[in-house]
Amino acid sequence: MFVAEKYTGHLIEVLDTQALFDPHRTRIKGSMQYGEEAQDPEFYEKSELGFPSGEALPKCWTDPNYRLKK
Repeated sequence: MFVAEKYTGHLIEVLDTQALFDPHRTRIKGSMQYGEEAQDPEFYEKSELGFPSGEALPKCWTDPNYRLKK
């Protein structure tokens, strides 16, 4: 699965999708797809990521209390 950095638009291949879906985890491990080769894996803050289409990540992936807010 791919997500994008909000500020640069660079694609990041998510290496741990469970961390992406878990609202209690604020970082994910991914590999940036920039240049001719994939870069070495590193951690990215979920708050700085979104979908390649420009949409934000769902609240249920980023906020552990999303059900309490109305």
